[in-house]
Amino acid sequence: MRRFRVDNCSIERTLAVLGEKWTFLVLREAFNGVRRFADLQALTGAPRQVLSARLARLVEEGLLRKVPYQEPGQRQRDEYRLTQKGLDLHPILISMMHWGDRHMADPEGPPVLVTHRGCGAPVSLRMTCEEGHEVAGPREITPRPGPGLRLNAGTPGAGSTTTPGAA
Repeated sequence: MRRFRVDNCSIERTLAVLGEKWTFLVLREAFNGVRRFADLQALTGAPRQVLSARLARLVEEGLLRKVPYQEPGQRQRDEYRLTQKGLDLHPILISMMHWGDRHMADPEGPPVLVTHRGCGAPVSLRMTCEEGHEVAGPREITPRPGPGLRLNAGTPGAGSTTTPGAA
């Protein structure tokens, strides 16, 4: 049995906001500069009600913000723009794309290549530690208790403010 609770798991909390296909497709388009409902609907193929709900949730969670605009002779509408919280998701989307390119692409190769605007070189993601060492994979990572760890009731040290293993 686990000694710690997972009711404050960062992965689970992130999935509660992002863990749905339409959300990622909306974010993909937002990163490509698409801001208007009709354009988002056309490019994602999301049903109107689904898209409306996803946009509302992304605004509620602070990933997108609504900015009013008005075409001449039309009523005022809202555009959806990424906030800093939303922009911070970019590495996740690029990582998902790279995984898909490696494992799910057509035989001809990936449909989109991401390159550095400054020099044109392909963009890649790498994990590094705070000391700058490259981390090649999960076998080079050790999970450790963090300051938000919650112990199960009845676990030695539960109720204590020190994390397990801390002296």
